[in-house]
Amino acid sequence: MCWRTLERPGYFGKKRDELHSSWDQQYGPGNWRIAYVWGQQVITREIALRIYEDAYFLFFQANPDKLAWITSEALNVYDTDPSNVQAGLSYDHQETPNNHVHDVSIRRAILRLGETFRGNRLIRVRWKDSEGYEINPGVVPFHLPGRIAVPKVEGWWFPDSIEDFYQSNKVLQIKH
Repeated sequence: MCWRTLERPGYFGKKRDELHSSWDQQYGPGNWRIAYVWGQQVITREIALRIYEDAYFLFFQANPDKLAWITSEALNVYDTDPSNVQAGLSYDHQETPNNHVHDVSIRRAILRLGETFRGNRLIRVRWKDSEGYEINPGVVPFHLPGRIAVPKVEGWWFPDSIEDFYQSNKVLQIKH
């Protein structure tokens, strides 16, 4: 199967389902995909999410204080809604209008590090006013900043962050 890159769609936010629906109408269901640029190649979402997760894994390894804090204080983490915890370790379980993959990545990185949540409350990892802001993907540095596609997509995230990778490297492809 051959894929052709059309564009770098950038941040979806709550428009994810609307965009997916419009691409289904325009290109046909199953005839388009979101993939990620990685140097001279394009990688699947699955591989990109593993790289995204690796960034959290390496961040927690290098910042044991952040790992100790989140595992001792949190019962679990979420992005936009407490229902996000239903995703568990699955990137494919997206029950809200916006993607929430960083909460899944945090859970998986913690598991890979041999840790568990031992706290007594859900901690939101989102905007500046959230308790978990310091481990937000827009704040946590990406471990391979030289691999972030340029020109970078600008948004609410810091340059060279995990979110910068996730948004800047994202591409829309169609079958051809």
